[in-house]
Order: sequence, then structure tokens, then C-alpha cells
Amino acid sequence: MVEKEEGGPGGISEEEAAQYDRQIRLWGLEAQKRLRASRVLLVGLKGLGAEVAKNLILAGVKALTLLDHHQVSPEDTGAQFLIPAGSLGRNRAEASLERAQNLNPMVAVKADPESVESKPEEFFTHFDAVCLTCCSRDVMVRVDQICHKHGVKFFTGDVFGYHGYMFADLGEHEFVEEKTKVAKASPGVEDGPDTKKAKLDPSETTMVKKRVLFCPLKEALSGAGAALKRAAPDYFLLQGEPAPSDLKTPSFRFRKSPDSQLFGPVFLAVLLRFRAAEGRDPVPQRYAEDAERLLRHRGAVLEELGAGAEALPDTFVRSAA
Repeated sequence: MVEKEEGGPGGISEEEAAQYDRQIRLWGLEAQKRLRASRVLLVGLKGLGAEVAKNLILAGVKALTLLDHHQVSPEDTGAQFLIPAGSLGRNRAEASLERAQNLNPMVAVKADPESVESKPEEFFTHFDAVCLTCCSRDVMVRVDQICHKHGVKFFTGDVFGYHGYMFADLGEHEFVEEKTKVAKASPGVEDGPDTKKAKLDPSETTMVKKRVLFCPLKEALSGAGAALKRAAPDYFLLQGEPAPSDLKTPSFRFRKSPDSQLFGPVFLAVLLRFRAAEGRDPVPQRYAEDAERLLRHRGAVLEELGAGAEALPDTFVRSAA
């Protein structure tokens, strides 16, 4: 059990220590203090958003704002566990609020029924981290630019059936990594297998400080900047654009294979284009119509890439509708 800390920001009570005892043992008291002081904005309360909300609330953040302007649909009632029965037509964030709050009364959970597009820049500066789901590419780029400018941690991701993606922009991130200490060989000792094994002593470790710079989403999607020079060219297919001309990696080619993972980046580009153009995602109830729309959007993406239909077969596109 963690002892109660008195006074000063970041201290946790006995009640919190008991509630978060297991995770404090996992990642330590200091990490729990940082979580306890974090204010998070979560946009989009479909299936993925509900899972993210649950994990954040149980982890013990200070406050979580659920932002979603859509109404509860029949699809939501089967995929979103925070929405109670009989909520059809209600705002999705407001319908999720009660069950979300009941997960952990020590977290302040708030529902905002407005649209993320209507929020001014100043709104996002009130949070320590912003997580977007169910958003268009333009919205993701705009919000990330705001977060990057003001030092707010940014995450975005989505799930399309068996397919999904995730992106993080944490700005400048410093961390410490524990490494096994390498012992210096004594002068005059012969070099061999036994000597090499002796150089690594698992019982002796050293802490190495590291620093990572994250690029903004717009830069990642455009492939601009030195930060992406070593990225795999398949990465650029996510947004339906060819890789930079100076990016030379042999794996930049379209491959035909029964393994659907090879088509994933192109497929996501088509799905994001579908969402932007149609204002929704493909649904089973409109299979025939959505399959044809996906094929049209696929044609536009492949034309921009200068690729043939083998980059994303008809049967694979139809699996998303």
C-alpha cells in the first residue's frame, strides 16, 4: 500500500492509493501523479472512443471531456458499451456520460455535445492531451497543428473493421531507458565467445537518457522534412500520395499478395477519402451502394499514386462495405 501524501500539488489521498494500488506498483507513484494531474479531451464516442475513455478513466486522469455532436445510431447500441439501452436519438457524448463517470468517481468526466469543427484554437489549450477518433483528415491536421503549437500531446486513430491506424505527436519527449552495462575488457585478455559473454553483465545496468522529436501530422502525411527521410515508403500510402522523390527504399512498390496487410496503407487512404466525401463510413446496410463508392474512391487514390488496380483488388475493397 502506498502511504498517504500530505500537501503540495500532485499528492494522492489514501482512497486514491487504494484505488490505483496495482498500477502504482506497475509504473510507479510519480507516473500516477502525472496521470492524476492530466486533463484529456476525447473526440468521437463510437466503439474505439468508448474503449479509450474506459482506459483513461480507470487509469485515473484528473478530468476527461467527451466531445461528440452525433446522435446515437442503431450501430452504436451494439458497438459502444457506455451507451445504455433506449438511447437512440440522444447525443452520443451525453448518452455515454453516466456509465463513464460510474467507472471511477474520482475522475471528473464531462460531456460536450458540440462539434470539434466549431471549437476555436483556445479551446484545445485547456487540455494536456487530445485524442481524436472518427475525424476527417482535415480536422486531424488542424487540431494537431494547434496542439503542436501549444505543447499539447496529440493522438489520433480509427478502426475500420479489421483495419486501423494510430498516430501520435508528442512534440519533444525525453525519457530514460535502462540498458545492460557493458564491462570493459581487461588489457591482454584474448577475444572469444566466452570473453564476449563476460562483457555483458545482466545484473549491472545503467540509465540512458534519450530524446525523441515527433513531427506534426501534416508533415508526416506530406512526407516533408528530414524526420521522414528514413521512413518506409509504404507509410506515405496512408494519405494517398507518392513518397518523396529523395526517399529511396527498395520496399516502395505495390505488391499483390493474399496477405491483406500488404494493402493496408492504400486501403486506409481509400477509407479516409470515403469519409471525407460521403460524410460517413461504409455500413453493411448499404453494401451494394458503398461498395461501388469505395471502388470509385479507390480509382482516384490509385490514379494519384500512378498505380494499377493490383495495388488494391476489387474483392479487398468490397470487404469494407
